Amino acid sequence: MNEIKIFCPATVANLSCGFDVLGLCLEGIGDEMIIRKVKEKGIRIIKITGADLPLETNKNVAGVAGLAMLNHLNLEFGFEIEIHKKIKAGSGIGSSAASAAGVVVGINELLGNPLHRKELIPFAMEGEFLASGSYHADNVAPAILGGFTLVRGYEPLEVIKINSPKDLYVTIIHPHIEVKTSEARNILPKDIPLKTAITQWGNLGGFISGLYTEDYELMGRCLQDVVAEPYRKNQIPEFDNVKKAALENGALGCGISGSGPSIFALSKGNEVAENVANGIKKVYSKTGIGYAIYVSKVCDEGVKIM
Repeated sequence: MNEIKIFCPATVANLSCGFDVLGLCLEGIGDEMIIRKVKEKGIRIIKITGADLPLETNKNVAGVAGLAMLNHLNLEFGFEIEIHKKIKAGSGIGSSAASAAGVVVGINELLGNPLHRKELIPFAMEGEFLASGSYHADNVAPAILGGFTLVRGYEPLEVIKINSPKDLYVTIIHPHIEVKTSEARNILPKDIPLKTAITQWGNLGGFISGLYTEDYELMGRCLQDVVAEPYRKNQIPEFDNVKKAALENGALGCGISGSGPSIFALSKGNEVAENVANGIKKVYSKTGIGYAIYVSKVCDEGVKIM
């Protein structure tokens, strides 16, 4: 096989209580990518649609991630890539992660899968470093592995795939404004009080327990962010009103997706998730700001062959 077309899913990171360590993979929202094996060594990006992104390999997250993998494998040939973006950059639902994850999974498939999917995560993280200035896996890990993922540690990297309850749905609103991940990180305090840290640890442990036991009420009680949300929410118009509308319409919890501006809500069942979407629409329809709304199941597969 010399050519492959893949779907690169959007993701939600942090999930309120899991800053930089927790993420989930969305179903049906994502980019497409075509990767071809070529004789020339290296990575060449030949086409990008849907976004104004650099074709230069070293300036593109897919190029950087792909090169990291090729250098590791020491291949005598290379790949050319077409990227068809459907996830807007700076949306907060893993645009850069979709590109970085997609290219490493696609190359691995064309090579006959010499590496386990977990082994691909560090290469995709190189792309995330280019995009945000930090090595983090909370978007690329669920994009590659699917479902919920927990980054237990970075030195060394250890990623754990978490159970995904079948009735859990995600509602996303993406206001058409941009929040750069690097800027959103810079507004966070470098130190947090011990009491705040203990609250966040308890919520993270409780949320993961709720996923495994499928205790939706426990999940809802744990979807609280006392670390990043208090500082980042002011960058997102109507955040408090969106959160209020989501909870009033039955959401288990609501918070900032990644570094924003997208806002996510988790619900039990598609009907509730749709009601949440309608409630959020009523808030944003009064703002004059363009937006998109999605309702999605949690995708357990991750990047997939089309």
